[in-house]
Amino acid sequence: MRILFTICGRAGSKGIRNKNIKPFVGKPLPYYTLSAIDLYLARHGENECDIAVNSDSQELLSMMRNSGIRPVELIERSRELGGDTVGKIDVINNCLEVMQERTGCGYDAVVDLDITSPLRRIADIENLIETHVRTGADVTTSVVAARRNPYFNQLKKTEKGFSKVCASNFTARQQAPDIYDMNASLYAYRPEYLRSGRQVLDGYVEVIEMYDTGILDLDHENDLELMSVIAEYLFKHKDEFREIYENC
Repeated sequence: MRILFTICGRAGSKGIRNKNIKPFVGKPLPYYTLSAIDLYLARHGENECDIAVNSDSQELLSMMRNSGIRPVELIERSRELGGDTVGKIDVINNCLEVMQERTGCGYDAVVDLDITSPLRRIADIENLIETHVRTGADVTTSVVAARRNPYFNQLKKTEKGFSKVCASNFTARQQAPDIYDMNASLYAYRPEYLRSGRQVLDGYVEVIEMYDTGILDLDHENDLELMSVIAEYLFKHKDEFREIYENC
């Protein structure tokens, strides 16, 4: 099986300045993602794999080139793919196109790991790829169990007050359908689906459930501080998280 791993990050950030190259618990944030891929590949020599880093940030490209963790292919992002309104799936598809041209090879799957979700385990990557291959899904992504449920305890504003997001007569949360939050950590794509031009959730989607690490959307500096506190706890008490930290 031939897998293309992608690591994508834009230059700058409106919420957290240069968040893709920020230090995180004493190490560069993007190294956690590369470390996770490195450890996965060390355990799965049966797969042929390439790693592509796509960015318009020279700092990020230089950082990943000189990480010492594992060699990567660098792709300088074009201006057309650098805007705020460009979907990440378009950038991942660009990685696929560039890498197919460079290697002359096709890929069986494209696996994207988000830089700003550093708290993951090797077992999560293994589960993602196994599920993706077994089900034949267009897209397989990672989720955690939602802490709120639109059928039971989430509200929306209406013309007259507030009401449940999804109308229901449930009297207990256990009666409502299971709801999951996408945690923006892991995605696996069929190459044919990437080339179709459809968006992430337009096709046949499967999911894997990850350990609920309290992953936050990194929009403000205090989000990074809070995630650092969670990370320090996990690195101290959970071997599967600590190994990625120590491999950075």
